[in-house]
Amino acid sequence: MSFITLSLGSNQQPKRYLTLALDALSEHFGELTLSPVYESEAVGFDGDNFLNMVVALQSDMPLWCIRDVLKAIEDQNGRDRSQKRFSGRTLDIDILTCDDLSGEFDGVVLPRPEITENAFVLKPLADICPLQLDPVSGKSYATLWQQYDRPQRLWPIEFHWHDQALSGR
Repeated sequence: MSFITLSLGSNQQPKRYLTLALDALSEHFGELTLSPVYESEAVGFDGDNFLNMVVALQSDMPLWCIRDVLKAIEDQNGRDRSQKRFSGRTLDIDILTCDDLSGEFDGVVLPRPEITENAFVLKPLADICPLQLDPVSGKSYATLWQQYDRPQRLWPIEFHWHDQALSGR
């Protein structure tokens, strides 16, 4: 079984699409570990704010299969792949880490470089995997968050999935 972390984000009906994504991920992968949900300003373009979170799961599926499941979930939830890279979206799901792999595997770069570039990825990852070591820097995600110094704002919001409150800390 591999330990995998995913980044989820949405800025179009974001509470609806994050809920639908969590339902689909639970259906495909079973038990999920969920970070708090954070709101942040769009990065790289002018647009509505995003809701973001990180999900951890375990799976024995090959990485390419997980990638394809995630793309299918995005597509089933209205993801328009004809849009520019930096644009609004109903749902974005990215594989952040898979165990301690570093490099390109089945077309997936691990760990995902955006982990250390974007507060909306690093903070929720540090929330649920504070002691996990980044295979590139060798530092824990909690340490990387403490050292993060980019001017990106994010703030916790109240969010509920089923009976679970995913409010920020």
